[in-house]
This record gives sequence, structure tokens and C-alpha cells, in this order.
Amino acid sequence: MALFRARLALLCSAAAFTAAALAPVQLAGAQPAAAAGYQWVALGDSYTAGVIQAAGDTFEYPRDGCDRTDQSYPQVIERELGSLFDLTNVSCGAATIENVTSQPQEPVGRHLPPISSDPDYPFPAVPPQSEAVGPGTDVVTVGVGGNTLGFADILLKCQELGSGSGGVGTPCKDDLAGGIAARLNKVSRQYNEMLTVLHERAPHAKVLAVGYPTVIPQDTSKCRYNDLEQFGSITQGDLDWLRTDVLEPLNKAIGKSAGTHDAARFVDLYGSSHSHSVCDAGRWVDGIFTRFPDQPALVHPNVRGHRNAADHIAAAMLDATD
Repeated sequence: MALFRARLALLCSAAAFTAAALAPVQLAGAQPAAAAGYQWVALGDSYTAGVIQAAGDTFEYPRDGCDRTDQSYPQVIERELGSLFDLTNVSCGAATIENVTSQPQEPVGRHLPPISSDPDYPFPAVPPQSEAVGPGTDVVTVGVGGNTLGFADILLKCQELGSGSGGVGTPCKDDLAGGIAARLNKVSRQYNEMLTVLHERAPHAKVLAVGYPTVIPQDTSKCRYNDLEQFGSITQGDLDWLRTDVLEPLNKAIGKSAGTHDAARFVDLYGSSHSHSVCDAGRWVDGIFTRFPDQPALVHPNVRGHRNAADHIAAAMLDATD
């Protein structure tokens, strides 16, 4: 995002100029100004936290099982805009909307048998993420909804139903399509409740509702059947269905909820990642594995995906605090 980088350069230059201009009249013994002018809280699931190896290293010790990584978009933005925004990052892998709003969560870390086991599992419960938001919060970013929809379970079921199909047909759509509308309605209802809670906790904060990136390409012929570094045994027909009837409606539900709350704004990551799906050569979201068999990714953004998210979300944060 050239615009964002240019704007960031201007902001940094202005800050440096202002500091230099004020230096001669600063009183001896005066306390230094706060490092950041805005309090920012990052909420969300694994698409915010990072979680996978391809999104960087876990940086918090002792680990709480949420597996926030150092190349996830909140950490990228903090490194670049830390002089403006003071980050509190409580995002957590596998979080649902209710885990943001009101329910404690028992994190799983990287304990995903039989694919992987985590030596630190089990982890103690973490509080609802909204507890990190308060009257002094200026900006909230929240990326959540996929786990409330049950997207990981849908992918697993599509794998199971597609196995042995030879990549032909739509076995997953045939089995699950009837229940998708109810899942999306649940997301919309709980998302609206979450935004209300966040506004109550931080009446003056701007809330940026972050959508999900492109995961499945428009042209699913790019996706190789039984390739575990893509979507494994999910058929092309089911991938088309997942894109048009599950993932795109999920983004629309989030955007619609944000549009009904005055203090909220939707941040779209879908369009900018259009040519960087799991099945594209320059992918920003990894498949079931980043590298089979030792690097599971379970269809999550990699470093490049988080870089793109950081650019768009940082630009929205700057706009929200103008």
C-alpha cells in the first residue's frame, strides 16, 4: 500500500519536526510525553493472532496458548506505528465471537492431534477479550466470526466427504448446504451483540471490523485435488460452493453488522487478496500444510497475508483517528 507508506512517512516526519521544535522550550525536569497518543486493543481469532509457523514466531512466554506471532498484523502495525498507537493484543487462536464478547476461552495452542501435539497443553482459560477494552480505549480492531460459523469443521467435513470422490461432484455442498443460512444468521446476531458490548465498554472508541481475505480462487481449476499444501481432498465443485455460499457471505455478514453501528467500520481484506489465494503461486494464505508433513497451517494467512492486512488496517486506524 503505497498510500499508507507515504502517509506513515509524513506522520513520522511531522512528529520529528514537532519534537525538534518543542525541544528548546522544554522545562528542565519535565516528564517526557507518553510514547503513544492512542490506546489500541486488538481482538480476534487466529487470523489476527497469527498462530501458524508461517506467520512468525510465538513471542509471549510463558505461553497462554493463544499463539500470537511476531509477524501477525497487530505486531507489524505496532512496529511501524508504535509511536502513535499503544497496542494491547488479546487475540487468540480458535476464538469465537462469544469468546470476544463474554465467554472465557480455553486455548489449544498448537495441540491439534493427530496433526500436531503441544507440549504445553492444556492451557488455563483466558478471560473474554472484551475485558481488555475500557473507557480509555481509542481504537478497537476485531477480526472474528469464522469459528462461530464453524469454518474449520466445515473444511474437515468437506475433506472427509471428498475423499475417494476423485475430485468430482459436490459431496460437501450436498450434505451441508441446508445448514449454512442458520450458521450465518448466528454470526450476524452474535456480531451485533459484540459490537454493542464493545461500544458500551469504550463509548468513544472507533471499532474496525476486519473481514477475511481471499482463501479460495475464482478459478478453482488452480486447486489440485489431494494436494495437502492446498485443500487436500475437497473437490473443485465444493471449493466453488465454499467461496460463494460460505466465505463471501461471511464477509458480507460482518460488513453488514459493522454498517449498522455508527462507531464501527468494515475493513475489507478480500478484494486486495484476490490473486493470492491458497491455490495461487504467490499465496498469502497457506493450505492445510505450509509444507507437508511438518508445517501444518490449516488454511491460515502467512507473513505476506499479514503484511497486506497490516497495510489496510493501519490505513483505517489512521483515518479513524484523524
